[in-house]
Amino acid sequence: MISISETQIDLKLPLAGKVAIVTGSSRGIGDAIAQRLADDGAAVVVNYVNGKEQAEAVVRSIETKGGKAIAIQADLGNLADIQRLFEQTIGNFGRLDILVNNAGIALSNPVTDATEAEFDRTFAVNAKGPFFAMQAAAKHMQDGGRIISISTILTVVSRPNRAIYAASKAAVEQFSMTLSKELGGRGITVNTVSPGAVETEMMAASMPPQMKQMIAQQTPLGRLGQPQDIADVVAFLASEDGRWLTGQNIQATGGA
Repeated sequence: MISISETQIDLKLPLAGKVAIVTGSSRGIGDAIAQRLADDGAAVVVNYVNGKEQAEAVVRSIETKGGKAIAIQADLGNLADIQRLFEQTIGNFGRLDILVNNAGIALSNPVTDATEAEFDRTFAVNAKGPFFAMQAAAKHMQDGGRIISISTILTVVSRPNRAIYAASKAAVEQFSMTLSKELGGRGITVNTVSPGAVETEMMAASMPPQMKQMIAQQTPLGRLGQPQDIADVVAFLASEDGRWLTGQNIQATGGA
């Protein structure tokens, strides 16, 4: 077990003494969120499915800056893995204060071509996983904790080929709103952050440069989002400054 003694806590940091799980945090937005929460003083669990080396690199980066982090493998589409993720977090750090549901599958397929396997896997990771992670968090989390889930602006602005992905994320938004009512009495806030287009490895692999340029031009702030933009919104919601926001869906899109 990794102890967090009072002598090791910098009380000037907004998340000093807190413990956070960030699912799917070996790269992209999840990586940026894990790094930002650690910078703010939280001990962070870097969750991954297959990217062990990437997750360990995130941990090393956090430790190099003086933070605390561990990597835990868990498939968010598997209930046994979710339970193990929370048990190992409590076993290592002794508490849980923040859950960020970031892991997801961004399927892009026309409705006419989608398969049952694609549907089931997307909903397993994007909807069932966050639901049961929220359930586990509700059981293990300290009063005054934070649950933050990453959704997408595609639940508001529909796009071709994104029906299954958007629907799976819309479910998470509904879970969050309901749970905010159930956990409010414990001072636990439950919110969703819905990014627009964010420049990540996943985007680079799936979107041609001309499409990215067009989206940037259509965004009032004149550029694509960066993982750090989303991480900063999450960090605000995780902090004491975000205490009066719950049941909300923050559209972090640069105005798009």
